[in-house]
Amino acid sequence: MSADGNQPNGARIEVRELTRYFGNHRALHELTFDVERGETFGLLGANGAGKTTFLRLLTGYLVPSSGSIRVDGASPSFTPRRVQQRLGYVTETSRLYPELRVRGFLMFAAGARGLTGADRESAVNRVLSRFSLEDVSHRLVGNLSKGYQQRVSLAQAFLHEPPLLIVDEPTSGLDPLQQAEVQSVISDLQGRQTVILCTHDLAEARALTSRVAVLSEGRIMQVGPTDAVLGSRDSLDLFRGEDSPSALEPRP
Repeated sequence: MSADGNQPNGARIEVRELTRYFGNHRALHELTFDVERGETFGLLGANGAGKTTFLRLLTGYLVPSSGSIRVDGASPSFTPRRVQQRLGYVTETSRLYPELRVRGFLMFAAGARGLTGADRESAVNRVLSRFSLEDVSHRLVGNLSKGYQQRVSLAQAFLHEPPLLIVDEPTSGLDPLQQAEVQSVISDLQGRQTVILCTHDLAEARALTSRVAVLSEGRIMQVGPTDAVLGSRDSLDLFRGEDSPSALEPRP
């Protein structure tokens, strides 16, 4: 349930036996798990574990070699536009236009999302306020600090109020105060939007997620409640792939 007692908002994700090959290299092997509406779900793993491949499958940039993934019943492979309209994406490295001013960039991004006229203006004003960007709205994006650029990146992902938000390493390279600000925004989304959080930071995962999946060499090592997966045991063993794959929850 969400904080106001209503059913949580957000998208539901169903992953079934999801596998992806690149030539003879198997990047993902039979991933199966669900993400519930309004849940902040952590996707963890070392570099090369398969996180980026999964995100590309989720967004429709890649298609599976076998298995399936669905967002509210829609397949990114067969109906990519339907899925993409339901998600916002915050990349690890902000994909912004440094020569544009903050408001101008957000107006452009809103137009790319299909917002026009008063709806576009309202959406831009809303995210400027939500992410405390009013005072820098006239500044060039390229002249902002990395912390403010990350706020702009978050703001563009919220313009169309997507039920699914994908956030990839949101605090990488930020100072402690900037990290706290970004984490506070993500924390406030619990029960309001579904969030897929990719992070290397185990403390961040513990603080922000309710459930996690740990990937190693394309396999799920464990999936389940964050406290159970990242509890008292040596969590780094999961990243190293030293434990046998297991599930703390029944398979869907």
